Parts: sequence; structure tokens; C-alpha cells
Amino acid sequence: MILNKFKILKQEIIEGKILSQTEILKLCMANDKEPLYRLANDLRTCFRGNNLEMCSILNAKSGKCTEDCKWCAQSRYHNTHIETYDLIPEKEALHQAKISANQGVAKFSLVTSGRTISDTDLEKVCAAYRQIREDVKITLCASMGLLTKPQLIRLYEAGVRHYHCNLETARSYFPKLCTTHTYEEKLQTLQWAKEAGLEICCGGIIGMGETLEQRIEFALTLRETEATSIPVNVLNPIKGTPFENIKPLSDDDILLSFAIFRILNPKANIRFAGGRNLFSHIQEKALKAGVSAAMVGDLLTTLGSNIQEDLKMFDRLGYNIIR
Repeated sequence: MILNKFKILKQEIIEGKILSQTEILKLCMANDKEPLYRLANDLRTCFRGNNLEMCSILNAKSGKCTEDCKWCAQSRYHNTHIETYDLIPEKEALHQAKISANQGVAKFSLVTSGRTISDTDLEKVCAAYRQIREDVKITLCASMGLLTKPQLIRLYEAGVRHYHCNLETARSYFPKLCTTHTYEEKLQTLQWAKEAGLEICCGGIIGMGETLEQRIEFALTLRETEATSIPVNVLNPIKGTPFENIKPLSDDDILLSFAIFRILNPKANIRFAGGRNLFSHIQEKALKAGVSAAMVGDLLTTLGSNIQEDLKMFDRLGYNIIR
């Protein structure tokens, strides 16, 4: 009976059904979560095949951020003792892009700290992107805060094809995490990025004190953004931030979250992002709960994954790496 129910539900989702918050919450309340994970995996296979896409990021400008996001090591409101520096040289960006491409990474992004980026720095990163586009076979992405539409158009003209701006959490919870910018400003940036011709990479962080209902609310909002890539970070508490002592999520919470993001965003790449060190013992299970992509290598202010070890795991599990 249960198997038949999920078989019917799978077909309905494939045909375009969007589950309501009440419907997905009811599924999540079942004691046995395995049918839900299988549904997420079946949807991954249907829409993404057995392909897996890797991306990497470079912390191109670090620290001194004016925003008060409670989770972030780069905020000047928090005493985290991270390395701070201004925009990196073009040759360093080119060097790192080549390293990523040579290891089979499909996408490469420069990420800058701060609410936004100045036009002067934007021209510098555009010059770097033009050089990378000329010398390296890799898809270019950018993550530079709350840019204007003209700035986003300049990135597109320089060769960038994906813009990343995380919503981070549910709209109903965001004001408790950040007061220096709004959810609406993020949504406006995403809309302008689409109008500039860029595809959207938008996800967030789980484990910041939000409820299951808010995680579902968040996943439904992400669907509205038409994000083609959804990075799911698991909070990695950083000393000096307000969340340094927050209780970690359980394994079941993490697996359930990945499944929710897949079921409510069946066509998107659901992507491993930050915090993988916290659930390395269950990441193979997570891959079978809807994940179809991974951020690899080091992250912004924390160590990430070993790309070669990731490649071995993905190969052992039978994934085709998208290059």
C-alpha cells in the first residue's frame, strides 16, 4: 500500500505536481523515512540521470563584511580571527580556475565578502573572468552579494553564466538571523540576475535553529526562484559567531532535509556544500536521498573536501561526472 502510494506520488511530481507544505510535512512525519528517501532518489534519477556535477569556489575577497549574519565568520560584527584581504590578483584567479578544471570540476566561482562589490572591483573581476574564459575550459559563476542589474549584465558580458545568492533560510526566519539586509533585497537580486541572462544558484544553510516547517517553507521558496542549482549547507558552527555552540542536526534531520529539497525542486541540482565534514559518515546515504551535485575543494573560511577522494567515491558509486 505504501509503495503504491509513493509510486503514484512520484508520477504526479514528474508530471508537474507541487506538494503543499501540509502534504510534504505529513510525509515527513512518518516513522519510516526510507520510502521518502527512495522517492527523492527516484526523482533525482528521473531528472538528473546518474550524473553528478562538481563546482569549486575561490574566496576572492575575505572578511570585513558590513552585514550582521549570525552564522558568518566574515562579518565584522563577530570576532572570528579569520584571514582578511582585499580582492585577489587576476593571475591567482586564473591559476585556481586551471587547477579546478584539471581535476574535472565543471564550474568555478569567485566569491567576495561584503554586502556588494564596488564598480572598480567589479571591473577587475570581469577582467579575470575574461582571461579565464579565454584560457580555461570551465563554466563561470559569481557570488558577489546584492548587485544591481547593470552590474549583473557586466558579469554576463564577461562570460559568467551562473549567479549565486543564497536566501539562506525561510522568509519567516530570516529576520532573526540578519538585520542589515532583507529577504526582498535578495529576491530582487535573483530576479535581476535572471533578467541579465544568468542562471540562478540559490540555497542556504540548515541547522540554524529553524523548524522543519520552515525548512519546507524555504524549499518551496527556492522553487519559486527557478534556481537550477541549490547548495545545501549544514551549519558548521564557527567560534566567535552567535552560533558557535548551537546543537548540531541529527543524521535523520540532514537526510530528511536533502530529500525535501529534491522532492520540492525535482529538476534542480541539489548540491552538497558546506559542513560535509559533519556528516561524512552518511554522505553516501545523502547521495541516495536526492543529491546530484557537490561543491568540492576548500570553501570560504573552512576546509572543504578532497577532490580526488570525492572522485573516488563518486566513481565507486557509479556516478558519471559532468565536466
